[in-house]
Amino acid sequence: MSEERSPHILPKAINPLHQMRVIGRFVRRTVKKPGASPGTLVHTGVRKVERTRIRYLDYDVGQINEAEVEDVRTCFPFKDSPTVSWINVDGLHDVDLIEQVGERFGWHPLVLEDIVSVGQRPKMEAYEGYVYLVLPMLSWDAEHAQVAEEQLSLILGERYVFTFQERYGDMFEGVRDRLRNARGRIRSRGADYLAYALMDAVVDHFFAVLEGVGDVTEQLEAEVLLEPSQRTMQRLHTLKRELISVRRAVWPLREMLAQLLRSEEEYFSKETLVFTRDVYDHTVQVVETVEALRDVVSGAVDLYLSTVSYRTNEVMKVLTIMASIFIPLTFLAGVYGMNFEYMPELHVRWAYPTLLIVMAVLAGGMLVYFKRKGWL
Repeated sequence: MSEERSPHILPKAINPLHQMRVIGRFVRRTVKKPGASPGTLVHTGVRKVERTRIRYLDYDVGQINEAEVEDVRTCFPFKDSPTVSWINVDGLHDVDLIEQVGERFGWHPLVLEDIVSVGQRPKMEAYEGYVYLVLPMLSWDAEHAQVAEEQLSLILGERYVFTFQERYGDMFEGVRDRLRNARGRIRSRGADYLAYALMDAVVDHFFAVLEGVGDVTEQLEAEVLLEPSQRTMQRLHTLKRELISVRRAVWPLREMLAQLLRSEEEYFSKETLVFTRDVYDHTVQVVETVEALRDVVSGAVDLYLSTVSYRTNEVMKVLTIMASIFIPLTFLAGVYGMNFEYMPELHVRWAYPTLLIVMAVLAGGMLVYFKRKGWL
């Protein structure tokens, strides 16, 4: 895309329409009517899939069954099954489906409301027989240099795990592959270990996002040092907003995991909690990396402003030196350019070349003086 733009188009960083879109990422909107009863199911997000997709993995140590089903009632027997079941639902717009699942598995109406209300803060809510977790899933859009965020709702029961996502595609293929091929200990552990594995996959994917942000940060730092432009400043501000988005997702997640580790409920066994501490440690690393990148971006902004100011000062210095040289020359030219009749120098044969020599000596002397002072 060409760098030229119409003078009537505001830069992206200060365009009010762009700012409204940015604010929309941080301000939660709702279509729920004020005064509606608690537990009213209203999908508050954007419909991101054409149809709801339901997939399940039902397994134990010796076998595994995997399928995609059209009717969610096919998964209802998993509540009382002795095997471990993972049911994943892609698409939150079908509130009737989610309500059916909630009634069959005995979930609280407020849990169902939170599932369809996107933009939830990462949190943990313990109920009798199950625990409800909200986690942010982040992905890096390298083409537009933006962080895409999606809400993941995870419900852990005694022998099942339900996950609700906004769109198709996730970062759980590694977990599915371990289940299919019986790699590691995941098939021999309970539903709590499966929930841990899913949380671990979510947090580990944060590092891929931060790697993408870090690459853009390095590129912008190089631009600031070599050839800064207004576009560089705009991209720095955009990157700062992306880091704010990541920080907004990660900080509450760290608090949620800390609450999970301190909880006296036994939804996670002691063996699984040991692994969950590792997820917490990774989250702390993510938080520290985000803060470090924010400092780097803020430093790049300061460096950009300093570079622009330095270049402006250099230009002003050159103009000042040129003006200082020409001020005495202009004075002499002005004096002898006056049209008075009685000016004795005007009638001297060598007055004109003498004046030129004087002006040249003045200019040369000032240049030597500026050079010795280090101004040139």
